[in-house]
Amino acid sequence: MPDFLELMARGSERRAREAKAQVSAPELRRRIADLPPAPALRLDASGFDLLAEVKRSSPSEGRIASTTEDGPRAAAERARLYADAGAAAVSVLTEGDAFGGSLDDLAAVARALAGTGHPEEEAAPAVPAMRKDFLTDPYQLLEARAAGGGGALLVLRILDEARLDEMLAAAADLGLFLLLEAFDGDGLARAAGAAATASRLGTVALVGLNARDLATLEVDRVRLVGLCDRFPAGVPRVAESGIATPEDAAEAAALGCDLALVGGALMRARDPAGLVRAMLRAGRDARASARALGMTQGKRPVRDGPADEGDGA
Repeated sequence: MPDFLELMARGSERRAREAKAQVSAPELRRRIADLPPAPALRLDASGFDLLAEVKRSSPSEGRIASTTEDGPRAAAERARLYADAGAAAVSVLTEGDAFGGSLDDLAAVARALAGTGHPEEEAAPAVPAMRKDFLTDPYQLLEARAAGGGGALLVLRILDEARLDEMLAAAADLGLFLLLEAFDGDGLARAAGAAATASRLGTVALVGLNARDLATLEVDRVRLVGLCDRFPAGVPRVAESGIATPEDAAEAAALGCDLALVGGALMRARDPAGLVRAMLRAGRDARASARALGMTQGKRPVRDGPADEGDGA
C-alpha cells in the first residue's frame, strides 16, 4: 500500500495536470507581472519566530478548526489575528482532499496580510503568506505567487534531485522564500545542499524538521532532540509538528530552533492571538536564556527582500 506521502504526491501531480489544462503557465506569469511584490520574510532579532498556520483539517485529527466558520474569508480573518500577534509568516494549507484547503484560501490570506483584505479594517502587519502543500511541479510555485504568496514549503522526500533543482530555480525566479522539510538526518543533510543552492540562486531557504511519522501519522517528540545538531549551519531552523503549548515553543527554542511551525494548536485555540503571543514570549525567553548559557548558535538573519503542527500532517 502506498504511504501517505506517496498518496499526497500522486494527488499533487494530478492536480497540477488539471490546473495546467485550465490556466497556462504563460497566463499565470502575466498575472504575476501585475502583482506588487509579496511582503518580505523578516525574522525578529530575538532569535525566535512563529510560522502560524491556517488549516481546517488533517488526516491525523480530522476537522480541527475551533469555530464553524469556513471559507477563504474565515481563513483571512484567522491569518490577520496571527499577524497582529506577531507571527513572521502565515502558512496556508492548499491541499484539498486531506486538509480541506485551496488556492482561494491562500489568495485571501495574502490579500489580508498585505493590508488589502477589508478596507474598512485597520491593515494587518505586512507579512508573507506561505503555500503549504505537497508540491511536485514548478507550475505550482507559479500558482502560489499568482495567488499573492511569498513563500512555499517543499517536502524533500517527494522530490528527486532533478525536480528539486527545478523547484529551487523557479522559487528564486519568482522571489519566493522556501521551507525545506526533512524528516530525518538524511533529509537534513540533503536540505543543507538545497539551502546552499537556494542561496546561490538568490532566495532564502529555511530548513524544517517534521517530527511526525508519515507512516503512522504519530508525532515523535524526541526526534528534534536527537537531530537538533544535524541541521545545516547558517540556515534558520524550523521545528515542525508537536508544538502545541508555550512550553513546547520554549523547548524548541532552547534546542536552537529559530522558528516553530504551529497549526493545529492555533486552529483549536479559542484565543489564537493570545497563544501566538505566549509562544513567542516563551520561545524568546528560552532562546535568551540558552544563549546566556552558551547552549545555542547565534541568530541567523534572513535578508530583506525576495532575494534576500506547528503541524505536519
